[in-house]
Amino acid sequence: MDMTNGPADDPRPEEPVEPDLNACCGNGCEPCVFDTYAEERRAWQQAVKDWEERHRDPAGAAPAS
Repeated sequence: MDMTNGPADDPRPEEPVEPDLNACCGNGCEPCVFDTYAEERRAWQQAVKDWEERHRDPAGAAPAS
């Protein structure tokens, strides 16, 4: 199995797309689209760490991104 890309059934998590600056209406919405993005980004960062752990080679090296 090629561990650099990981198995096809466990792809590397995709980074969330940052909203355009105009996506915020400026009305103080709770949550703002940027708050939601920040939350999605934190969850993505953790998902990548978890994915890298699952795909470490036997020597302990992380897979290539």
